[in-house]
Amino acid sequence: MEMEKLKNNSFQDIIVLIETSRKRVFIKINQELVQLYWKVGEYISLKIEKESWGKSTVKELAEFISNKNPEIKGFSSRNIWRMKQFYEIYKENEKLSTLWSVLSWSQNRGMAT
Repeated sequence: MEMEKLKNNSFQDIIVLIETSRKRVFIKINQELVQLYWKVGEYISLKIEKESWGKSTVKELAEFISNKNPEIKGFSSRNIWRMKQFYEIYKENEKLSTLWSVLSWSQNRGMAT
């Protein structure tokens, strides 16, 4: 019985290692996604400023992404505008621009509204 208890404790240690690693992976993936949204927002912002992109062009972009890569989700016209807004809110504030990278996208979206 004592040996079984020791095994269960050891096995539980492995579960903790797996769960800890999974959490770290999720955090890294989220950071990469937020960075991607920042870059898309910056790109759209510059295109609007320099090439007069507007709602119809952003809508065309969203449709292009959807048609070319149907498995890619989250790049609707509305979300692309949110990415632009996200970039424009943080770009001038050095303190906030370091903070956005450690917050989740939903937390960043919440701060932007």
